Amino acid sequence: MQHETHERALHRLKIIEGQVRGLMKAVEADTYCPDLITQSVSIQESLKSFNAVMLEHHVRTHVREQIEAGQLDQVVSELIKIYKLNSK
Repeated sequence: MQHETHERALHRLKIIEGQVRGLMKAVEADTYCPDLITQSVSIQESLKSFNAVMLEHHVRTHVREQIEAGQLDQVVSELIKIYKLNSK
């Protein structure tokens, strides 16, 4: 993984880690349910942001290499798998 992508990914994961810790404390404190859901949705959005960083990296590096190596079927299969996982 390229250094810049590595740093971006770690930064986002540290944010997510802090958000999860905050949510855990809020649950322990018996926080109002809609507030917990709001925090949970925020975590999910942060995970989507992390996924976007990883997908961009994958397309710019591995997908390019696979296409150049004539592995188009593998590329298409992987991208469809990612799309399906993201659509759930």
